[in-house]
Amino acid sequence: MLSVYSFTGAAIVASTIFSLLLFLSLDDNPLMQWLFGALAVIFEAGKFYAWYEFGERRAHGNYVGALSALAFYLILALISIGGSIGGINSATNAAQSEQRQAQAQIDAYNRQINAIEQQITLNNQAAERYIELDRIATGVARLQKENNQLRKEQQQLALERDSLPAVAQGSILGLISNLANTLGVSADQAQSWLVIFLSVLLDVFAAFFVGVIGEEQRFRHWYRHPHATPPTPVNTKASSRVNEINTESTTPSEVPNEDVDSPYADIKAALAAKTLRCSKKAVMAEYALSQEAVDTLFTHLQQQGLVAKKPNHHYHWVG
Repeated sequence: MLSVYSFTGAAIVASTIFSLLLFLSLDDNPLMQWLFGALAVIFEAGKFYAWYEFGERRAHGNYVGALSALAFYLILALISIGGSIGGINSATNAAQSEQRQAQAQIDAYNRQINAIEQQITLNNQAAERYIELDRIATGVARLQKENNQLRKEQQQLALERDSLPAVAQGSILGLISNLANTLGVSADQAQSWLVIFLSVLLDVFAAFFVGVIGEEQRFRHWYRHPHATPPTPVNTKASSRVNEINTESTTPSEVPNEDVDSPYADIKAALAAKTLRCSKKAVMAEYALSQEAVDTLFTHLQQQGLVAKKPNHHYHWVG
């Protein structure tokens, strides 16, 4: 579980950081940056809490609540994925910008060297013309001297260009280049698909481990309360037993079977001892019962005169 918590925390922190990169770039005002940063953190926390609640409500058979939690999660997940896309894309663009700047310096030196080479070519053509006119002493000598000077400048520029630090291609840029070549698309398209894939993968990874933590918490609750049925999407064992002994047509002779396999005796004793709050929600959470089973149970307790309903529709123990 230490590994699970570590992976979950790392994924949540990474997703939050990428969302912060996007939201903080929306405004340069420090106050607005604080507000947008807080909004990003709230969205991230709410997203994972909504996913945790989805697992909890689904495990207790509350499918309407599970769907509402899933809807909230999907909305916040879309916002989070957008933030992750913006953050990863920003980091990738920064790496590409550094590479472009270094390449631009090399291209500038190459242009100067090519311009000198063209000038030398023109001088050689002019020297041939002077030779044809038999003006070697006056024209050709001057052009040869000028070419020698241009060659020195060309060599100096080449030395400066070669002394520049090598343009290091990062791993992410190499991956984008390989993807572009493999898929036959442009580098920008390959970068867009890669960023979207990584953003979605980050959210799915975090949601998976949040779900694992929720399952572990539910298992621990069942382990500490062995009389409660292990949490499943529909608690068939507890609901069927309670439904068999607690129906609307229950007669006074139909007393529930309070054996060790039934949670009814534990619930009744806990309510009588005031160690369990007399409410359907508390009983459902403590003993992992479905809503239908708890409704039937409280109906039977009312028929026995052990539970009464207040004017505000809240239950209280009278037995």
